[in-house]
Amino acid sequence: MINSTTIAWLNHTGSGNESAAHLLINPLMTVMFCAFEGSPLILRAYGNATVLHQGDEQWHEYIELFPHSVASRQIFLLDIAMVQSSCGMSVPYYAYQTNREDLAKSAVKQGKAGIEKYWIKKNQQSIDGFDTEIVKRSALLEE
Repeated sequence: MINSTTIAWLNHTGSGNESAAHLLINPLMTVMFCAFEGSPLILRAYGNATVLHQGDEQWHEYIELFPHSVASRQIFLLDIAMVQSSCGMSVPYYAYQTNREDLAKSAVKQGKAGIEKYWIKKNQQSIDGFDTEIVKRSALLEE
Protein backbone atom coordinates (compact mmCIF):
# COMPACT_ATOMS: atom_id res chain seq x y z
CA MET A 1 0.00 0.00 0.00
CA ILE A 2 1.40 3.36 -1.04
CA ASN A 3 -1.25 5.44 0.73
CA SER A 4 -4.92 5.09 1.67
CA THR A 5 -6.05 5.08 -1.99
CA THR A 6 -3.12 3.54 -3.88
CA ILE A 7 -1.67 0.04 -3.97
CA ALA A 8 1.33 -1.13 -5.96
CA TRP A 9 2.67 -4.56 -6.81
CA LEU A 10 5.66 -5.87 -8.69
CA ASN A 11 5.03 -7.99 -11.75
CA HIS A 12 7.68 -10.61 -12.53
CA THR A 13 8.56 -11.93 -15.97
CA GLY A 14 6.28 -14.76 -17.00
CA SER A 15 4.76 -16.46 -20.00
CA GLY A 16 2.12 -13.79 -20.60
CA ASN A 17 1.82 -10.05 -20.26
CA GLU A 18 -1.96 -9.63 -20.44
CA SER A 19 -2.55 -7.00 -17.77
CA ALA A 20 0.02 -4.60 -19.21
CA ALA A 21 -1.53 -4.83 -22.68
CA HIS A 22 -5.13 -4.50 -21.55
CA LEU A 23 -4.47 -1.52 -19.29
CA LEU A 24 -3.29 0.42 -22.33
CA ILE A 25 -6.77 -0.05 -23.80
CA ASN A 26 -8.86 0.27 -20.63
CA PRO A 27 -7.37 1.29 -17.26
CA LEU A 28 -10.18 -0.19 -15.14
CA MET A 29 -8.99 -2.96 -12.84
CA THR A 30 -10.31 -5.01 -9.95
CA VAL A 31 -7.98 -6.63 -7.45
CA MET A 32 -9.53 -9.34 -5.29
CA PHE A 33 -8.20 -10.55 -1.94
CA CYS A 34 -9.54 -13.74 -0.33
CA ALA A 35 -9.16 -15.05 3.20
CA PHE A 36 -8.10 -18.70 2.92
CA GLU A 37 -7.88 -19.13 6.69
CA GLY A 38 -9.70 -17.59 9.64
CA SER A 39 -12.97 -15.72 9.13
CA PRO A 40 -14.36 -15.87 5.59
CA LEU A 41 -13.91 -12.62 3.67
CA ILE A 42 -13.46 -11.36 0.13
CA LEU A 43 -12.26 -7.81 -0.46
CA ARG A 44 -12.26 -6.15 -3.88
CA ALA A 45 -10.47 -2.91 -4.74
CA TYR A 46 -11.78 -1.19 -7.87
CA GLY A 47 -10.09 1.66 -9.70
CA ASN A 48 -7.90 2.86 -12.51
CA ALA A 49 -4.54 1.17 -12.89
CA THR A 50 -1.34 2.17 -14.61
CA VAL A 51 1.68 0.10 -15.51
CA LEU A 52 5.24 1.28 -15.04
CA HIS A 53 8.06 -0.13 -17.15
CA GLN A 54 11.76 0.06 -16.33
CA GLY A 55 12.29 2.96 -18.73
CA ASP A 56 9.50 5.08 -17.22
CA GLU A 57 10.50 8.02 -15.02
CA GLN A 58 8.42 6.81 -12.05
CA TRP A 59 10.03 3.33 -12.07
CA HIS A 60 12.82 4.35 -9.70
CA GLU A 61 10.31 5.97 -7.34
CA TYR A 62 8.64 2.59 -6.72
CA ILE A 63 11.10 -0.25 -7.45
CA GLU A 64 12.92 0.23 -4.14
CA LEU A 65 9.70 -0.76 -2.33
CA PHE A 66 10.18 -4.37 -3.46
CA PRO A 67 12.88 -7.00 -2.95
CA HIS A 68 15.42 -7.03 -5.77
CA SER A 69 14.70 -9.52 -8.55
CA VAL A 70 16.27 -9.89 -11.97
CA ALA A 71 12.77 -10.98 -13.10
CA SER A 72 11.19 -7.58 -12.26
CA ARG A 73 9.15 -6.69 -15.33
CA GLN A 74 6.59 -4.02 -14.45
CA ILE A 75 5.04 -2.28 -11.48
CA PHE A 76 1.27 -1.87 -11.38
CA LEU A 77 -0.34 1.01 -9.51
CA LEU A 78 -4.04 0.95 -8.66
CA ASP A 79 -5.74 4.23 -7.79
CA ILE A 80 -8.61 2.89 -5.71
CA ALA A 81 -12.02 4.42 -6.39
CA MET A 82 -14.09 1.94 -4.39
CA VAL A 83 -13.62 -1.00 -2.02
CA GLN A 84 -16.23 -3.66 -1.51
CA SER A 85 -16.31 -6.69 0.77
CA SER A 86 -18.39 -9.82 0.60
CA CYS A 87 -18.77 -12.81 2.88
CA GLY A 88 -16.38 -15.29 1.29
CA MET A 89 -18.42 -18.19 2.70
CA SER A 90 -17.62 -20.34 -0.35
CA VAL A 91 -13.87 -19.64 -0.38
CA PRO A 92 -12.13 -22.91 0.54
CA TYR A 93 -9.58 -23.25 3.33
CA TYR A 94 -6.01 -23.52 2.09
CA ALA A 95 -2.87 -24.01 4.13
CA TYR A 96 0.21 -22.07 3.07
CA GLN A 97 3.24 -24.34 2.83
CA THR A 98 6.06 -22.36 1.23
CA ASN A 99 6.92 -20.07 -1.65
CA ARG A 100 7.79 -21.60 -4.99
CA GLU A 101 11.34 -20.63 -5.90
CA ASP A 102 11.32 -21.96 -9.49
CA LEU A 103 10.72 -18.59 -11.19
CA ALA A 104 13.36 -16.81 -9.13
CA LYS A 105 15.93 -19.54 -9.78
CA SER A 106 15.18 -19.53 -13.50
CA ALA A 107 15.49 -15.74 -13.68
CA VAL A 108 18.85 -15.76 -11.89
CA LYS A 109 20.08 -18.49 -14.24
CA GLN A 110 18.98 -16.51 -17.33
CA GLY A 111 20.34 -13.20 -16.04
CA LYS A 112 19.24 -9.76 -17.17
CA ALA A 113 20.16 -10.38 -20.83
CA GLY A 114 18.22 -13.64 -20.92
CA ILE A 115 15.16 -12.06 -19.33
CA GLU A 116 15.23 -9.21 -21.85
CA LYS A 117 15.49 -11.68 -24.75
CA TYR A 118 12.45 -13.45 -23.30
CA TRP A 119 10.53 -10.14 -23.20
CA ILE A 120 11.29 -9.58 -26.88
CA LYS A 121 10.28 -13.13 -27.81
CA LYS A 122 7.26 -13.72 -25.53
CA ASN A 123 6.04 -10.53 -23.80
CA GLN A 124 5.49 -7.92 -26.54
CA GLN A 125 1.87 -8.81 -27.25
CA SER A 126 -1.07 -10.20 -25.34
CA ILE A 127 -2.63 -13.45 -26.49
CA ASP A 128 -5.23 -11.39 -28.37
CA GLY A 129 -2.57 -9.34 -30.18
CA PHE A 130 -2.50 -6.11 -28.14
CA ASP A 131 0.85 -4.38 -27.69
CA THR A 132 2.33 -4.38 -24.16
CA GLU A 133 4.93 -1.63 -24.84
CA ILE A 134 7.53 -3.66 -22.92
CA VAL A 135 10.33 -3.01 -25.41
CA LYS A 136 9.28 0.56 -26.19
CA ARG A 137 9.12 1.54 -22.49
CA SER A 138 11.89 -0.57 -21.03
CA ALA A 139 15.58 0.00 -20.51
CA LEU A 140 16.17 -2.18 -23.61
CA LEU A 141 16.01 0.90 -25.82
CA GLU A 142 18.75 2.63 -23.85
CA GLU A 143 21.33 -0.10 -24.46
